[in-house]
Amino acid sequence: MCTTQTGDTEKSWSAIEPYKTGPLGRCPRCGEGKLFKGFLTLAPSCEKCGLDYSFADPADGPAFFVICFGCVPSFAMAMWIELAFQAPYWVHLVTSLPFLILTCVPPLRPLKGWLVASEYFYKAGEGKLKTNH
Repeated sequence: MCTTQTGDTEKSWSAIEPYKTGPLGRCPRCGEGKLFKGFLTLAPSCEKCGLDYSFADPADGPAFFVICFGCVPSFAMAMWIELAFQAPYWVHLVTSLPFLILTCVPPLRPLKGWLVASEYFYKAGEGKLKTNH
């Protein structure tokens, strides 16, 4: 259970699993506020609970997953069409290109939301060397 002090009132939040808030673009703390202000741009903070999103740094994580699970199969399909049918360019324009776009662009936002929510849920932070001083 998370607790925060806002003015004179105290508000508590139960921990919410990342898969319940992130893919929907909701705040990882309250589950109600918006996580994004654009397609992939994070909002500065939650408009409902005030959580500052500056902790979030998914870096290239969403792009990595999309490349592995979207681009590679799309490229394999395009190569199969080319090698099996020796298709003209216009066939790739109406088959391979839309498939590539549909497997790569829509998953970016839910994946980024899930990664940000996971960072919050698991309290992920920058790695630091432990010294014995």
